[in-house]
Amino acid sequence: METPVIETMRTRISALLDGLLTGLYEREEPVRLALLAAIAGESIFLLGPPGVGKSLVARKLKYAFSEGNSFEYLMSRFSTPDELFGPVSIRKLKEEDKYERLTDKYLPGANIVFLDEIWKAGPAIQNALLTILNEKVYRNGEQEITVDIKVIITASNELPPVQESFQPLWDRLLIRYSMAGVRENRNFLRMITDTRDVYEDTIPAEVKISNSELEAWGTAIDAVEVPPEVLNTIQIIRLKLEQTHTEPRFEAPPVFVFDRRWKKLIRLLRTSAFLNGREKVDLMDCFLAVHCLWSHPDQVAVIQEVVGETIRKHGYSVAVNLNLIRKEVEAFTAEVDEETRIRHTVTEDQLERVKDLYYQFLPQEKAFQGELIKIEEFNRLDTEEYQVVNVFDGEENLRLRLKARVSQRENHIDLVYNSNETSYPLCTYKTEVVRILTKKPHPLLARHWDQRFQEMMAHIHKQEARLTEEEPAELRSLSNHLFVPADRAELVRANLREVSESLRQLKLQLEKAHFSYASL
Repeated sequence: METPVIETMRTRISALLDGLLTGLYEREEPVRLALLAAIAGESIFLLGPPGVGKSLVARKLKYAFSEGNSFEYLMSRFSTPDELFGPVSIRKLKEEDKYERLTDKYLPGANIVFLDEIWKAGPAIQNALLTILNEKVYRNGEQEITVDIKVIITASNELPPVQESFQPLWDRLLIRYSMAGVRENRNFLRMITDTRDVYEDTIPAEVKISNSELEAWGTAIDAVEVPPEVLNTIQIIRLKLEQTHTEPRFEAPPVFVFDRRWKKLIRLLRTSAFLNGREKVDLMDCFLAVHCLWSHPDQVAVIQEVVGETIRKHGYSVAVNLNLIRKEVEAFTAEVDEETRIRHTVTEDQLERVKDLYYQFLPQEKAFQGELIKIEEFNRLDTEEYQVVNVFDGEENLRLRLKARVSQRENHIDLVYNSNETSYPLCTYKTEVVRILTKKPHPLLARHWDQRFQEMMAHIHKQEARLTEEEPAELRSLSNHLFVPADRAELVRANLREVSESLRQLKLQLEKAHFSYASL
């Protein structure tokens, strides 16, 4: 159950997001992801053309925190480390012969950093950023300064050039989001006519986050549980993405994701759960993986499909040990069947089909001219009332229409010809048929089965209760996730319905097996 403290956290983050989103149109997702990245201590990359609000996201985000300042810089090919990390201190250089920068009003002294056109950064800037992203440390001459940067938001209208050495920096930007312009006509008209200052601080002071709170939250986030259904989902997503390396059906570039990114993803999911007021990660949090696993926009659709399909098919199957329950029920059913149903092979006469359509009268002296009767007409007959059937010769020509019924004698047919009723045999062949003979189990074995039956039924009832009567806490707020769109909730519910139906079918299978021996 959610504690009041955790529920207060969710309410507070919701109010914080409402303030951040005031005056923005169709920018909910990048703003929410940027806040999530900041609290998780990760960084985010925004891909999109100029004018879609990439810098606006960064400028709004700084208001979420009650302390500190922001740093914003537009990169160019001619940008120097001085412009980002501060100028060299002339006094230090002259008086102490030390090469140190004055960093207070530059990137190392900021809390929220926005770097536009990041791929224009030179090697010296890239190397310093890598150290900051990896270790939260800036090497200033002989000093190592621990930076208090909550999030680095980077942006560009292009992906990192393949031929240049941007891959280490690119790999450390955990969340990646592709932005576009406002799409809905109503939102577009409201956006262009809105006269409010979008850069205004619209966040109430009481919901802003302090440095001490952020530090305490970090400890709480590390304690968030990652349950088996989430770990199983992540594992299957990983295996399916590895298939993109070899399977030709994937038209997008193959998806390569390495260990560090998976580890960071789990920390991000823990942060999402904590901010949503939960003590454990749930399947809705797993949809955030889509923003962390792509390297090229063409991969996004493939990753969305893999993540969605995995959650729908496998989610709560692990939570209720569905595969284990299925194996136990099948083993029990097989054991009962083997002990109580004896298979006996006998030789029997079967009606012989002629030309796939007919049964043939056994050659003998008959009072009428005819050899064949259609199988479909014979199958409609019963042993009580007569019905009219067609009788054909060997060339399939219609010869007679006679009243007929199934004879009391096996493999015979009763016909009425010239007012005389006669039973005529049909052609047959010998075949082996398996007959099932039932055997009552020994009382000791039956009692053993009864005990197993009761234990398995109790376990299934317990799992059903977990998914229905004692509905998981996260299911009560699937559509109100702070960082995942509400429409993803249906995939989680679909998996829940499928697992519930599987449990119901297994229960029926158990009951059928129990009845099969208890009724003997």
